[in-house]
Amino acid sequence: MAGFDEAWLETLRTEHAQPLAEKKTAPRSLAYPFAALSEHHGSGSAAKDFDWIARNIPCQEACPAHTNIPEYLTAIYSGEYDRAYRLNLESNVFPGVLGRVCARPCEARCRHGWDGLGESVAICHSKRAAADLKGSDPVLLDKWYPDSGKMVAVVGAGVAGLAVARELARCGHAVTVLEKHSVPGGMMNQGIPEFRLPHEVIEREIEQVKLLGVEITCGVEVGKDITLTKLRAANDAVVLAAGTLRPNLLDLPGKELKGIRHGLDFLLEVNAFGSAEIGRHVIVIGGGFTAMDCARTAKRLGAVTLAFGESDAPGAPRGTVLYPPRDHVAVWYRRTHNEMLTTPGELKELGHEHIDMEFLVSPVRYIGENGAVTGVEFVRNELGAPDASGRRRPVPVEGSAFVVEADTVLLATGQFPDGEWIDGDLKADLLDLDRWLRRDADGRTPLKDIFVAGDYAEGASSLINAIGHGKQVARTVDEYLSTEERIRDRVRIVDAGDTGRIREMDAVPLQSMPLCNVEQRDLTAEVETGYDAGLAVDETQRCYRCHYKYEIDSDRCIYCDWCIKAKPRPDCILRVKELKYDDEGRIVDWEEATGTDDTNLIWINQEDCIRCGACLRACPVDAISLQKVDRETVPACGPARRERAHD
Repeated sequence: MAGFDEAWLETLRTEHAQPLAEKKTAPRSLAYPFAALSEHHGSGSAAKDFDWIARNIPCQEACPAHTNIPEYLTAIYSGEYDRAYRLNLESNVFPGVLGRVCARPCEARCRHGWDGLGESVAICHSKRAAADLKGSDPVLLDKWYPDSGKMVAVVGAGVAGLAVARELARCGHAVTVLEKHSVPGGMMNQGIPEFRLPHEVIEREIEQVKLLGVEITCGVEVGKDITLTKLRAANDAVVLAAGTLRPNLLDLPGKELKGIRHGLDFLLEVNAFGSAEIGRHVIVIGGGFTAMDCARTAKRLGAVTLAFGESDAPGAPRGTVLYPPRDHVAVWYRRTHNEMLTTPGELKELGHEHIDMEFLVSPVRYIGENGAVTGVEFVRNELGAPDASGRRRPVPVEGSAFVVEADTVLLATGQFPDGEWIDGDLKADLLDLDRWLRRDADGRTPLKDIFVAGDYAEGASSLINAIGHGKQVARTVDEYLSTEERIRDRVRIVDAGDTGRIREMDAVPLQSMPLCNVEQRDLTAEVETGYDAGLAVDETQRCYRCHYKYEIDSDRCIYCDWCIKAKPRPDCILRVKELKYDDEGRIVDWEEATGTDDTNLIWINQEDCIRCGACLRACPVDAISLQKVDRETVPACGPARRERAHD
């Protein structure tokens, strides 16, 4: 502690030693309304406890499955790959899958990516490292409750259906999943190319669901091989998790022409048979995950793209600009790259694979000859006011039409739930006039024993969103079957001595994902080859460990300002005149003091804290505590709760 008066420091420690010792046993949760949590040790479930998690661990809050990201990153850094994998498995069901293809909402919220702090931690790549570097044996989670005697049928073996099934099996229910395709997995193996997600990774993690007793029956199409009415009669509950297989086909002139197909159908064919019929001049229309996968797959099948030239295509307006063949495929999108829904780095990989993007263009008609598509007419756009999605609406530019040559058009323009397979007698109860399922946010439908989960309830989204919703629906189903709430969240608080971090870790740069060479890329060779142990350590040390909490005990604090002088962030420690609370006791605002005279509290604003420990080391009277705070999902009653109470 160079720069401090050591004699004065010793005097302070001596004078305050006895009072401090007494205060260590005080029930601070009762004494101070401004305490960060409702309990000083153990577990809490007050609104302010979950509010602390949401504000202070933004990555975990952004994750739909509420994965304990800081803790598993810490485990990876320590070489505890099995523990890191299990932490992920508890929360997001498919760690190896998501470590490759997650939409990564957590990374957009990572504190390390805030202004002035650098780049977000590569959370997704690190998750994959835990899956790749752990032991090879399957991981079997504990069941929360004994057999209940209840039977549940799940329609659809995608990520939402399997997440529901796994959680209900842990609750002791007998679960059967019915899948119309020949293999389970849904979009994991139907819509995602193998060069992004190897099939063996999917199979391995589905097997871990089956080990809990979940029965998966493929080749059974509900509505054809068995009716929903019969399925309902044979089970205590039915969960519909049939995904979004009704394609959004653009209603444009010429839509009946051969060579126009939906991108998901194309990807399913390639994943199932290793090939698909495709022309040389391929246009992919869209700007999301499916568009990227279609373009990269088409490139691997030998498609070529389009460059500027003069039109001679049949039906093309005279003098329009056309794009004759070059050496790559292109994606055409009506907005800009800022509005695209893709994973970080995906556009860069399109460039590496010589695939072009054309922005601010919308198709207006298909052009054809002899019943087959020969081109697409587009118009240029400019961005207007935001639409219902919050993204700026594309507005056509008058007089900007042009034609692009194509013999294959892949539409990555979204898809919707299909309810036509539902029995006629049940359709009126379950479907709206727009053919969407009637449901609430937790998956309940107007029929008390039928529930709906994932994309089938919410519309096409990401795998992690579907998993998060599936887990929530499983709680709803279990509460219906058991007539009580048996799965709850809590916040666990334990004292800590050190976070294990030093400030030099903050300066470690983002570790790039190793890639295979472009010339090696085919339909099955995985492009991203994964972190080795060294890269995993280098990357995970960058995490700020936001699940640690520094807090000042106001009875110990002597208002010496040393913590304020040591703080690295402008607002992480403040002199406060007044804190403002809501009805649940959560701090919602504060009035900063103007000087020493109106200072009533020196307070750690933990939302701005980067967990560096500078304040802890600077405090001369040990007035600052360090604890680890984790959000957990646990059984709420019965023998399972008593067993876990000793964890």
